[in-house]
Amino acid sequence: MDAPDEWPTGRLLSTAARLVEHAWTARLEELGLTHAGLVALHLLQDGPRSQTALARAGRVQQQTMARTIERLERHGLVTRDRDAADARRMLVARTDAGAAAVEQAQDLEARVFPDVADPAAFRAALLQILAAAR
Repeated sequence: MDAPDEWPTGRLLSTAARLVEHAWTARLEELGLTHAGLVALHLLQDGPRSQTALARAGRVQQQTMARTIERLERHGLVTRDRDAADARRMLVARTDAGAAAVEQAQDLEARVFPDVADPAAFRAALLQILAAAR
């Protein structure tokens, strides 16, 4: 079997992403979260949003976001209330428990992801890869 230092960059990136995702998913489950749930909680950091706006911002279908919000609501991490300006619309808001879960996930990130010599440069490189892939 060839050694990873001989792999092409695409294979390195793909393998690293898969391994980190598995570790990250397992640790989030320990907190009672999913990746989708964490994304939704993060999107709510600036205040309540409609489920439609959340789906759009999260780049998922409304039905997918609905299932995510239902799970978060069952765990007490978000609330849904009628929009005072438009009673047909529900606004989703992060609870204090939801904010605490985001903080726990941020602390967890430091333990799951490996230390790199220059975190800012690594992050910048990842952002470049994402931008090029769009």
